[in-house]
Amino acid sequence: MTTEHERLENNSTSPIAQWGPYLSERQWGTVREDYSQDGNAWQYFPFDHAHCRTFQWGEDGLAGISDHFQNLCFALSLWNGKDKILKERLFGLRNGEGNHGEDVKELYYYLDNVPSHYYMEYLYKYPQRAFPYEQLREENQKRSKQEPEYEILDTDIFRNNQYFDVLISYAKQSDADIFIKIDITNRYHKAADITVLPTLWFSHQATLGVTEKPQITYADANAVTATHEKLGKYFFYWQEPQDLLFTNNVTNTAIVTGEPCKDLFTKDAFQDAIIKGTNKEVLRNKKCGTKAAGVYKLKIAAGATQSIYCRLTDTPEDHPFPYEFKQLFKIRKQEADEFYASILPSNMSADMANIQRQAIAGLLWSKQFYAFDVEKWLTRSDGITPVMPHRMTGRNNDWQHLKNQDIISMPDKWEYPWYAAWDLAFQCISIAVVDPAFAKQQLLLIMREWYMKPDGQLPAYEWNFSDVNPPVHAWAALEVYCIEKRKKGVGDITFLKKIFQKLLINFTWWINRKDRNGNNIFEGGFLGLDNIGVFNRSHHGDNMQLEQADGTSWMGTYALNMMDIALEIALHDESFEDTATKFFEHFVLIAESLNEHHLWNKEDKFFYDVLCIPGSEPTPLRIKSIVGLTPLFAVSTIGRRTLNQLEDFKKRSTWFENYRKKNNKFWPNEERGDRENILLSLVRKDRLVYLLERVLDEKEFLSPGGIRALSKYHEEHPYSVTVHGNEYTIQYDPGDSTSDIFGGNSNWRGPVWLPINFIIIQSIRRYGKFYGDSLTVECPTGSGNHMNLCQVADELTRRVISLFEKDKDGNRRLYDSYNWFYQQEGNQDLVLFYEYFHGDSGKGLGASHQTGWTALVAELIREYAQSETATIPQEVVNGNMHTAR
Repeated sequence: MTTEHERLENNSTSPIAQWGPYLSERQWGTVREDYSQDGNAWQYFPFDHAHCRTFQWGEDGLAGISDHFQNLCFALSLWNGKDKILKERLFGLRNGEGNHGEDVKELYYYLDNVPSHYYMEYLYKYPQRAFPYEQLREENQKRSKQEPEYEILDTDIFRNNQYFDVLISYAKQSDADIFIKIDITNRYHKAADITVLPTLWFSHQATLGVTEKPQITYADANAVTATHEKLGKYFFYWQEPQDLLFTNNVTNTAIVTGEPCKDLFTKDAFQDAIIKGTNKEVLRNKKCGTKAAGVYKLKIAAGATQSIYCRLTDTPEDHPFPYEFKQLFKIRKQEADEFYASILPSNMSADMANIQRQAIAGLLWSKQFYAFDVEKWLTRSDGITPVMPHRMTGRNNDWQHLKNQDIISMPDKWEYPWYAAWDLAFQCISIAVVDPAFAKQQLLLIMREWYMKPDGQLPAYEWNFSDVNPPVHAWAALEVYCIEKRKKGVGDITFLKKIFQKLLINFTWWINRKDRNGNNIFEGGFLGLDNIGVFNRSHHGDNMQLEQADGTSWMGTYALNMMDIALEIALHDESFEDTATKFFEHFVLIAESLNEHHLWNKEDKFFYDVLCIPGSEPTPLRIKSIVGLTPLFAVSTIGRRTLNQLEDFKKRSTWFENYRKKNNKFWPNEERGDRENILLSLVRKDRLVYLLERVLDEKEFLSPGGIRALSKYHEEHPYSVTVHGNEYTIQYDPGDSTSDIFGGNSNWRGPVWLPINFIIIQSIRRYGKFYGDSLTVECPTGSGNHMNLCQVADELTRRVISLFEKDKDGNRRLYDSYNWFYQQEGNQDLVLFYEYFHGDSGKGLGASHQTGWTALVAELIREYAQSETATIPQEVVNGNMHTAR
């Protein structure tokens, strides 16, 4: 057992570290910070206010950390001598400024992390010339939706390597004793100046519910004491700063509202002191406040590196930087190497190992503190705008029970600095490989009463908690359970029982709300796949009904997952046997509706949504998209051993089968393989083959980088439908959508998405393990090359991994035209995990750090490396670094 595993074992009942990377990289522009009259969060709290305006619900910073209640925060501020503001947080475009919606316009990378956060690395690339804020805004506003986004690498700001690499490393000596190293490397061929401010501050949240205001007070020229009645005392040490400044984390009203400030000590006081030299002496002499920074003015020679060291600890130290303290960073790095070597497969290339480790690092860096009390948000002012009565009937007004104050795995720390329920499910699968206790805690957390509505609905995401995302949490819980069971040899039945009880409530909500005709055909609404539709599926009108193939398939998958969970528990607790039977029968009824209703199109041999309008014949929306492939997701096998052990389930299911067959009723695909396993799925064998013909057709769904969200068939054959005199059209867009009918971020119409690819690959692999060589298909379609379905799953996995891997020329498909930058010295091993990928080229698009669900590539790499049919590259990493599990 490695040192990191020992830490995790000791903290398994409470898997939240006291200190971690819980600071967002973007708090401005969120719903929580919006107290406007019109609900325009981006306009109400713009980036230009972030440096001078106090946040109400959270904090942000560059490569920062905080305690688990985000009372005390640390982050980095930088100044290149050219910018008008300090670089305190990452810059990006708000929704109305970009031609494809909001997007971060910075270069930063999560290099390393471990679950306990005893070691972390973060790299930021800071231009030496003035940061091109206005250039990025103006150029993106000019561009149409048919043009690509204008990224920071499209400017000339990084040409000639005129920038600094700022590498921030954290090494804990104990849970509450953290050493910080800031390495600044000048990549330019000339010496360059930079000012660095390692900054400590108390959040606005830290002032709530306390009788005494928290304070940071001067101890000596190198140290301060931070005092908070709940957090206690912490001591922060800078190693020989040139200056030490104090101010308060309060809003500069002169800038934000036009009202005079009560004093000089506002949140942005360091800006004027460093950039203009204003009031520096006053800030130096203050000696206390809620924000403090050490100041380092450095001149770094060409190609040279200078280091700054700090320390945050709950114990006062006479000698905070002992002679051997630098050795701690090497020790923690070695422990991190040993941890990953023990859990990641050994038979992979060094590049694949690097991709996998950075994917997991991004997940771990994206844990964030999230505070939101909807009732208080609706009924209180932020001190700038008075309470607006109409807000009580506005956004999220029916979620007043929601009172969140937790560490949560987020999709990313900039574009999505809030949890999204179905994203979280995918994130937990990759997290479970390194920290199953935290993965289980996260799934249980989203089911708790301060998240889940009393009627069983789960909150979707901050912008609209009531939106409906696919019900993937039972599937994720089962995946997490199985991952841990493989690692430990025994499954956590208590976890399954806990989450099963909550899932029962959520399943009931789905049944009651989304199956209005009671025929097991589900509407669902948004389902996270809105932009694949020809019109907005959440707002299609009261006088028509959209029967959704994917909504019905998701529910079939949900029922099957619940059956699998109940069966697993029933092997240990027979009282769950009846519930397993219930979900088995429910699955059969949903399968009947999906296959016997009009969702399967016999002519096209594909599943479609069906539009039902009173007085008209049902109209299939003949769009070849992921919607029609979701029936593949519901597949499971039941072993004969399980059936024999659960006699009541076996008796009831056998009776149910005989009854339905005797009365000529539909029975789902059930076959007995060589080992007497039973296959249950929504898709019959013949229909499975038809669907796979399209999935594996390079002229339809199959791209060089995985499975497209919309068939390439619609590139030359757009689909149109007329409803009530209005014509709606959809066509294949391999990158960002050219349609804006769903808002600025319309991007479901053709790109490759990791979560959908992951589920399809997992499902095909399950079919493959059941059918073996008795079922083969052409892959790619029309190639004459036949594969069994396990081999097909491996080929799809290989294509997804190829998005990230270096090719023979050292290029990565995801970087496309930006590979020139990533072939430069020091950049060759940097990997980003985009939200989605161009359906033809594989170029990364959308949020550049969507390490939430895109980190699923880490689990795909693990499965690929352990597959018996996969071809592993010959260049294998050192066995000492990546030994077999």
